[in-house]
Amino acid sequence: MGKQEVRTRSGERVAIVAGIRTPFARQSTEFAQVPAIDLGKMVVNELLTRTDIDPQLIEQLVFGQVVQMPEAPNIAREIVLGTGMNIHTDAYSVTRACATSFQSAVNIAESIMAGTIDIGIAGGADSSSVLPIGVSKKLAASLLALSKTKTLSQKFNVLKSLSVKDLMPVPPAVAEYSTGLSMGQTAEQMAKSHGISRADQDALAHRSHTLAAQAWNEGKIAGEVMTAFPEPYKKWLDKDNNVRFDSTLEGYAKLRPAFDRQYGSVTAANSTPLTDGAAAILLMREGRAKELGLDILGYIRSYAFSAIGVEKDMLMGPSFATPLALERAGIELKDLTLIDMHEAFAAQTLANVKMFASDSFAQQYLGRSKAIGEIDMDKFNVLGGSIAYGHPFAATGARMITQTLRELQRRGGGLALNTACAAGGLGAAMILEVE
Repeated sequence: MGKQEVRTRSGERVAIVAGIRTPFARQSTEFAQVPAIDLGKMVVNELLTRTDIDPQLIEQLVFGQVVQMPEAPNIAREIVLGTGMNIHTDAYSVTRACATSFQSAVNIAESIMAGTIDIGIAGGADSSSVLPIGVSKKLAASLLALSKTKTLSQKFNVLKSLSVKDLMPVPPAVAEYSTGLSMGQTAEQMAKSHGISRADQDALAHRSHTLAAQAWNEGKIAGEVMTAFPEPYKKWLDKDNNVRFDSTLEGYAKLRPAFDRQYGSVTAANSTPLTDGAAAILLMREGRAKELGLDILGYIRSYAFSAIGVEKDMLMGPSFATPLALERAGIELKDLTLIDMHEAFAAQTLANVKMFASDSFAQQYLGRSKAIGEIDMDKFNVLGGSIAYGHPFAATGARMITQTLRELQRRGGGLALNTACAAGGLGAAMILEVE
């Protein structure tokens, strides 16, 4: 396919001007009563305040939410209406599972490239605490039938067929709709298929927490995380509450496998936890940002998405999307200053790291003569990853983009890869640039 420029028709680049996120909180902790929409409003308000930009200048907002709220399915529009933007601001919602805010960022970038907007906001929010709890199919059918009955005897006949089991609430599904397999089961399969040991998984998890704790302690993360005052406004949170500041490698070995009790190696400690949070980024046509006198964090150099089968290696998306993103950017893996890969599970992460360097994988699955190369681990997830920070599904991509650009700036510029796997066999990769 060759090199593809992420530029407008007049040759201007797509600039990322700012990014911010809420602290990420484990399920049922500080954000236990905060819906995803409120998290989204919170973070976009903060983004607008910090950049001191007139909300009326925002021409488009694309936001995502993976665990959606049936009563408000278009989170993007609710954010526009709740943050003082022009009511005519275009707003729509997207979902690409764990790569959702990569998708929202690309949608805004493509609108800028097409010349339809100059300024837009992208991001995502998810709550694992405020969930849409459903009912069984039989109860749903009975309630519908009940609404059409007229007599007491008719109502009784409808209700008497229900069992106690039918009355039990149904939480959101954790398994893939098409396979019935959970993410954890897929991670177990990948660990076994690619020879990823329990020791290596635990070591990566320990590394993730250690580097994240170090980044927080050195003041590298605080500037991109807002202080949140969630309802009922009695407590505040200004730091991720999943990061283990006292992580020891020995502690990980104590946990039992979570998905294959007898032979498994994937545990709660070497996986991402269910998390609440939101993240957003402000994108502009390069010239417009300069006209407004705004500093530029960095630029999107290229991006790619991939889709693979879901029966096996479903979380191998980074290994499929990354070669495309590198090719479109006109660079090679060795040209990168940083590589940030979403850590859904340590097993999935290490399997992808392995496949980056596998010639046989490249030849069999990518139609390429050789692998893109071995990852220099000194460049890899240098501030820790999702295992430590947590993973509000729709927010992780925007977190990674902001975090990576800020780290590139600290290092004097360069090129970086952001990449993520996602449910449904999807993958995302984005090349970022800081001058």
